[in-house]
Amino acid sequence: MSNTILVGSQWGDEGKGKIIDVLTGDMDIVVRSQGGNNAGHTIVDGDKKYVLHLIPSGILRKGKICVIGNGVVIDPVALVVEIKGLQERGIKVGKNLLISDSAHLVMPYHRSLDERREALKGKNKIGTTKRGIGPAYGDKAARTGLRMADLIRPDVFKAKLAQRIKENNAVIKGLGGKPINGAKVLAEYTAAAEVLKPFVTNTVTYLHKAMDAKKEVLFEGAQGTFLDIDHGTYPFVTSSNTTSGGACTGSGIAPNRIDTVIGVVKAYTTRVGEGPLPTEEDAIGDMLHGMGREFGATTGRARRCGWFDAVATRYASMVNGVDQLAITNLDGLDGLPEILICTGYRIDGKGPVLDTPPTDAGELARCRPVYMSMPGWMTPTDTIRKYKDLPPKARHYAETLAKLSGAKLFIVSVGPGRAQTIQL
Repeated sequence: MSNTILVGSQWGDEGKGKIIDVLTGDMDIVVRSQGGNNAGHTIVDGDKKYVLHLIPSGILRKGKICVIGNGVVIDPVALVVEIKGLQERGIKVGKNLLISDSAHLVMPYHRSLDERREALKGKNKIGTTKRGIGPAYGDKAARTGLRMADLIRPDVFKAKLAQRIKENNAVIKGLGGKPINGAKVLAEYTAAAEVLKPFVTNTVTYLHKAMDAKKEVLFEGAQGTFLDIDHGTYPFVTSSNTTSGGACTGSGIAPNRIDTVIGVVKAYTTRVGEGPLPTEEDAIGDMLHGMGREFGATTGRARRCGWFDAVATRYASMVNGVDQLAITNLDGLDGLPEILICTGYRIDGKGPVLDTPPTDAGELARCRPVYMSMPGWMTPTDTIRKYKDLPPKARHYAETLAKLSGAKLFIVSVGPGRAQTIQL
């Protein structure tokens, strides 16, 4: 597969972790290049379920190297918990994990600022996970952030932390929050540094040397296209570049080293948190939640659900340069006699049909979907293992989604397990 970027082509939670886990069987290295522990990838291996937040999904495959790149923001304490949790379950985490020395840190004052700012927004809140991701990226842009290279140098970290605690406590108190205990933070993060130091290195040079040695690399996206800080439904977005370009800047790999971009979509549409979702339908959400589906891997929040939005995914394919499409959760629609696909928008349900999402979130919220209807297949698909054995109407639906999205159909997933992945 050479060097491949995998991205979410919707609002995140598309099932990327499962697809990454399957594809990693043919890869040498898996790289996480953006986001923080506000993301969650769920992987089912037999009767075992794993939820990963910072560590790349390739960690569950023997002989694979996992890299946390420079574009990720890392909560060191949370990362240590994740590492130890995997080790307690028999998963090796040692020389197979590398952490960029340039990755920025998420600090307790970031979480406090995140919580206070969300609370002050009231009904206009963004719906963040309150993990401090936005403020951490804010410090990075303001050039006041702390990095992994600082963390593993005790004297440097102690001096820089004292200054950052002083400045941020003044802001936190101004927002009505409780000041951060600097001594407690120093102790917790110093302990985390002892665990993480062996993993920290210059991952940019490592990846380039690996590529020169003909190693195959999979770049793992977190969140989805419409949560991208530049191309998403701003301000209801995350604070990093979730699109394919972010994989390059977040890992130090040039675009001309990338061979393929795979976009992942659900057979319907979901999102977590606030912001516009043109095809949202309570009835679909009630059906999927009743099946035990569509609860966030990180927060446990019920996801908002709607019909497949081809307008959004077509735009995502353009922005990301998607070559191949992976469709997940096809089996979630097995019981429906009729399935709708959004092929256009009308502002307030009037006027000309739009084939591109408005960039303004307020205007997108006024968009009403224009639907085409397709017949459902009304039979279970979760036990099917070959594409030709899928019901003809299910195949037609999957092929229609790929055509409308402007990408070649590559994978159809009919359940959370590895075996429930049909590659064309």
